Amino acid sequence: QVQLVESGGGLVQPGGSLRLSCAASGSIFSTYLMGWYRQAPGKQRELVAGITSGGSTMYGDSVKGRFTISRDNAKNTVYLQMNSLKPEDTAVYYCNADTMALGRGSWGQGTQVTVSS
Repeated sequence: QVQLVESGGGLVQPGGSLRLSCAASGSIFSTYLMGWYRQAPGKQRELVAGITSGGSTMYGDSVKGRFTISRDNAKNTVYLQMNSLKPEDTAVYYCNADTMALGRGSWGQGTQVTVSS
């Protein structure tokens, strides 16, 4: 099992950028499928982006073209670069890791992202 710690959240104005980081420990990071999810108040948790052990990526429709997921296996870290942020991106963002499928396995504690003027 892998332990995950997110960082990089905060308050940003609409149109701004943030980069989230998720540091992993406790297992062979490079073999894991990694994902970012988010959950806004009163809404279900949704997939934001995912990246395979080989570097293939996938994105939720609402963030395509604005967000970029990447990983640095040497640093056991996955990133989420968020550009052109909108108020509707406001949520708690969670890191996820599993060897087989997104949405299973290990979760971080979450980091709050607030987009507001």
